Amino acid sequence: MRRVSRLAATVAASAALALTATACGESSTESNSGDGGDAGPGIAFDVGGRDDHSFNEAAARGGDLAEEELGVSVEYQTARNGETDADRIQRLTSMAEAGYNPVIGVGYLYGNAITQVAAEYPDTTFGVVDAVAEGDNTYSMTFAEHEGSYLAGVAAALTTENDHVGFIGGVQNPLIGKFQAGFEQGVRDTDPDIEVEINYLYRDDDRGFNDPARAAEQADGMLSRGADVIYTAAGSSGQGSIEQIARAEGAWAIGVDSDQYQQPGLAEYQDSILTSVLKGVDVAVFDLIESVEEGEPLSGHHEYTLAENGVSLATSGGFIDDLAPELEEATRRIADGEVEVNDTPAS
Repeated sequence: MRRVSRLAATVAASAALALTATACGESSTESNSGDGGDAGPGIAFDVGGRDDHSFNEAAARGGDLAEEELGVSVEYQTARNGETDADRIQRLTSMAEAGYNPVIGVGYLYGNAITQVAAEYPDTTFGVVDAVAEGDNTYSMTFAEHEGSYLAGVAAALTTENDHVGFIGGVQNPLIGKFQAGFEQGVRDTDPDIEVEINYLYRDDDRGFNDPARAAEQADGMLSRGADVIYTAAGSSGQGSIEQIARAEGAWAIGVDSDQYQQPGLAEYQDSILTSVLKGVDVAVFDLIESVEEGEPLSGHHEYTLAENGVSLATSGGFIDDLAPELEEATRRIADGEVEVNDTPAS
């Protein structure tokens, strides 16, 4: 049975509405841990690394808190564009061989690799974010991104003055489709007359999570066609979108995964960040590390939902404070099952 971590309580209280990603030889080591034997946790990021201001950064916060509260030392490594399963298997194998425990792959691209390597190292606990891996010694952490994105859609619909909003996805795949689906439904349930423009950076290429220039181009096009609220779910590519939106008077960006208003690297654009869909990757990573440290490793699959604050909306900046009643009501209706949020796009 899953335990609720101290971090979950902290996030629920302070970051949400009240109801509310190289082969071993190429790997980038971002923080040093111990040597082998008694090594601590190992976290393998997706492309973009911990400074993506978004998805990987959320995982890093969980590792950082584990260092602070549990006294562990976390090893961080980062994938590069264009990696294969063989590259990811080599990285995870190297970390397990060195004694890191747990070994966590951040991003759905690690799913198959985690399944294979976990079978070869049964005494090591493995975790994967955004995928479901097989094995008694694996913990799969997925999220109800569509539910959090629904709230973003409500906020966008209540904020737009042009009745035109946009969604930019990094890669057109089922995971990012969840963000799109929830956002579209939230907008249309609020005001079906609002236009929702959808664009993806790439159809099937993980560069979509690490191409800010392309995201900026997409955002610029949407702005020129009248969109004044744009939600981008594209990892570090989102920085380009936010920068472009900040140049347009009266336009708003919606961030993703981390509270992008609070990211130091985005500080100069924060007055244009309406809100962010928070995804509790930090909570999940901390949960797993803590369970290993306590000798009771988590296993199986757990989806972090809106009802348990696994996803939520950030309120930093106060830009959606006046929308609180509508957002709280939407949150309640989802949590109570009155509204079922689609996890696949309507078209």
